[in-house]
Amino acid sequence: MTVTETMTGAAYEQHGGGAAHHYWQGAFIGDEEAGRRLAGLPAAVEAALATVLETETVLAACDALATALCDPGHPVRARLAAHLPADEDPAVLAELGGLLGRRELTRKLRRELGGATPGRLDRADPRETVYEAWAPVGLVAHVAPGNAATVAPLSIVEGLLAGNVNVLKTSSADTLLTQHLMAELAALDPSGALAARIVVLRFPSSRQEWLRLMCAPADAVAVWGGEGAVDGVAAHVPAGCRLVEWGHRISFAYLTADAWSDAGTLDALADDVCLHEQQACSSPQVVYLDTEDEAQVFAFAERFAAVLAARPPAADASSAVPDPAEAAELTTTELVARLEEHLGLTRVFAAPDGSWRVMADTRSPLTASPLHRSVWVKPLPRERLITTLRPMRRYLQTAGLAGSRSDIAELSRTALAAGVTRVTPVGAMLESYAGEPHDGVYALQRYSRRVAVQADPARFATTACLDDLARPVVLPLPTGPLRGKEDVREPARELGRADAELYFHSGGSTGAPALSVFSYDDYDTQMHAAARGLLAAGYDPVGDRTANLFYCGAMYGSFISFFSVLERLGGVQLPLSAGPDHRATARAVIEHRADTLFGMPSYLWQLLHAEADALRAYGGLRKIFYGGEHFSEEQRRTLKEKFGIEVVHSITYGSTDLGPLGYQCTESSGGVHHLHADLHTMEIVDLAEDRPVAPGETGRLVFTTHARRGQHLGRYLIGDLGREVPGRCPCGRHAPRFELMGRTGDVMRVATYFLNHRRFLTLAEEQGGHRGELQIRLDGTDARERLTVRVERAPATDPARLREAFLSGYPELRSAVTERLLDLVVEAVDGAALDRSPTSGKLLAVVDARR
Repeated sequence: MTVTETMTGAAYEQHGGGAAHHYWQGAFIGDEEAGRRLAGLPAAVEAALATVLETETVLAACDALATALCDPGHPVRARLAAHLPADEDPAVLAELGGLLGRRELTRKLRRELGGATPGRLDRADPRETVYEAWAPVGLVAHVAPGNAATVAPLSIVEGLLAGNVNVLKTSSADTLLTQHLMAELAALDPSGALAARIVVLRFPSSRQEWLRLMCAPADAVAVWGGEGAVDGVAAHVPAGCRLVEWGHRISFAYLTADAWSDAGTLDALADDVCLHEQQACSSPQVVYLDTEDEAQVFAFAERFAAVLAARPPAADASSAVPDPAEAAELTTTELVARLEEHLGLTRVFAAPDGSWRVMADTRSPLTASPLHRSVWVKPLPRERLITTLRPMRRYLQTAGLAGSRSDIAELSRTALAAGVTRVTPVGAMLESYAGEPHDGVYALQRYSRRVAVQADPARFATTACLDDLARPVVLPLPTGPLRGKEDVREPARELGRADAELYFHSGGSTGAPALSVFSYDDYDTQMHAAARGLLAAGYDPVGDRTANLFYCGAMYGSFISFFSVLERLGGVQLPLSAGPDHRATARAVIEHRADTLFGMPSYLWQLLHAEADALRAYGGLRKIFYGGEHFSEEQRRTLKEKFGIEVVHSITYGSTDLGPLGYQCTESSGGVHHLHADLHTMEIVDLAEDRPVAPGETGRLVFTTHARRGQHLGRYLIGDLGREVPGRCPCGRHAPRFELMGRTGDVMRVATYFLNHRRFLTLAEEQGGHRGELQIRLDGTDARERLTVRVERAPATDPARLREAFLSGYPELRSAVTERLLDLVVEAVDGAALDRSPTSGKLLAVVDARR
């Protein structure tokens, strides 16, 4: 149930006496209560700013509202339609929904503030412990215009994306659309963080005391309107407060000789003039011709008048009818222009009913149009363009250009130098794109501050994001059913082009390789997250020299992903990839003085042992960062004792489907990871039932990815087992920790018993002295099932001793063998003989050949 549903008429009276025309932090209130709360606005702002607004909270709520607005049958849209102005097309709600979707807002964030989470204090340069972020200015006061229904709510959303508290004034003549739309938005955020940052007041500009109270504590004041409106608000803006003017602007078209001779150019120009009846700031009011010839100006005006005459009346009759003041200006402008015809200065072409007029003028200076399909046509040679237009630079917005390719390039630079803020083709002057600058600036930057923190390099060497040490990330709780791999693997052809830009195949270690697709924006977000995790694990982008030895090819993503990670970190990289020629790989590592290895444990283990003499003689290896598999404790001990490796850490925990999910810090070991809590939420559910496990119990890991487009990955069963690690990590990070406990596929049902590969590996190491790889093969025979434990051969390998260790330490296995339900075989083989994924090189922990 939404706020608007719960606010009945009685509740309105309860919150302030009289009609509840104001929305204040989650409640509709009347004038009396609004006046009282305005007096306490500074305290309300301070309380709201004491908590951090996560960008994902804004995006999730806006995306949910966008979905409702784009659905003609949705009850939210029906409720809001009741508050539209009488002359407003209900389709404006769908238009608004298109602007509030996750894709559009994320693109806006990236374009204007450089990323999807601009408020996080991340390293500006991974090689330095300097942290930068975009911080809210604090309180943004918005004074909305009365002639555009969507401007007010979008202005508030911009303030929210920047993390601000927002108080907005609408005109006393406006409906309550903005108030109710903001109430619906806030109701979609169960945390209440959005409601705490939204105040919408409706009062006349004559109520100066309210305007003063609204602006006095503001850190930025955004004003929409003409000079009079801006001046009226500016009087209340305190010293040091940022005044953001979104005032009226003038736009023009500029045509070269080739272009104005083309009938298609005239049709495109007429489109720009007639769309919205020149009510938009980007509508052309003047058409300039690149000429000094007055006869050409008059001839063009006559031709263009014929094109306008053929245009049908406006579909929106309300915008076509000028009010009395506008009608008077139209009449006066046209009469003056007709009088000047006698001086040879002008020539007027107009519709008998006054629905359009083209006024040719031999004088070049910019003249504002009275609008309503009223166009000036003037001469302006390109060499005089800057001199003529620069005096009006404060008011210039769009220049619609028509000409050759070289003309467009030259004239664009000239128009921008004259003061224009945007250049478009003629016919597209009113079109825009997501994240486009408005009047020469980015709105989100005007509502933000760029802040920086310098930290001690010695103490913060492994801290990639300062916020990780300050507070936990709180993302919207996941909803919906649990879903497996088959539920989310949508065919790529069903995804839009913008969502399917990068294709990866999984390694196929637990089945046939599966396809995952990403947008480049999502990939970039994930690679930056993986880079932060690698810093936490102890990677030094300044001092480390890295050999990237992950597998490459067949659309497998590990090599290219960690190439991207190192690129973002600015680390030194040898992009070798995993190859069968161990001698050549070792030679490159030694020749280029690599001290850090990235790769799969099974491949790195083979490389190190195959080239043990050369690599030990080199003695320069210090760090290993691995992924895709795990090194056992015995293997780690071997790496440190035999090869002098000082650091052995997981490079990331993730999957092809979801990207990076967790990372290790310098305090983590084994399978313990921190969650990438700014990207995902994690649940742990029971092995057999879809319910949460008790704290500390092992269960199935479930992830919901929030920063992802295209393939929706909500409450996704990744196929891994894990348990929560309680308490805050000694590293100081607030991100939750979990310990990986194997794959669900590593648990085998054999001879009526459930057996776990992980248990075999532990017994082999702890009781059998085994330090290499271990694989289990299951076969069916005529008499009974056979379980073969295949271990990597070493000088001290004793299959009989290992078999005894398994039987003595694993009661279920011993019972199955004793009851003659299962044959147990242990065999030592060369590491190269073990079955591996052909794509990723991963060791297949369990090979089930019974089918």
